[in-house]
Amino acid sequence: MITPPTTIAVGFDGSSSATTALRWSLALAAPLHAHVVVVNAAGLLSRLETVHSHQDLEDAVRRVGAEFEGELDFVRFEVDEGDACSVLLRAAHDPINADLVVVGSRGHGVHEGLMLGSTSLQLAERSSIPVVIVPSGRPGRPTEFDRTASSSPS
Repeated sequence: MITPPTTIAVGFDGSSSATTALRWSLALAAPLHAHVVVVNAAGLLSRLETVHSHQDLEDAVRRVGAEFEGELDFVRFEVDEGDACSVLLRAAHDPINADLVVVGSRGHGVHEGLMLGSTSLQLAERSSIPVVIVPSGRPGRPTEFDRTASSSPS
């Protein structure tokens, strides 16, 4: 028997793919009354090549959350040491105990042009819990969640 998730861990690095995955996670979590844990990996390289500060990422999460009606008390932000795949694999255990991991198909990695990023591919191969890889829209063809957000009042 399939049970709905109670805790959803979503990988978030500030990329457009991660933002789409966050929207997807929030849309899934709200009617299920599931908790969403927004997970950011803080590895050595990410500190040296930081695209966004952790505060910038938290602000971005709040902006995406503002697109949804109601309180977002079911959302929390976690930063963990390590590479993105390892951090998201650990989300299945204490203290997060996620029963679903959600990621975008591409992050801020160096292998542009691939359909799947290395993190999403590794998660799909190694995770002990279900993984959802939310596709990004191709240029000129946004995903349903990107269209919903762009039609929201600012």
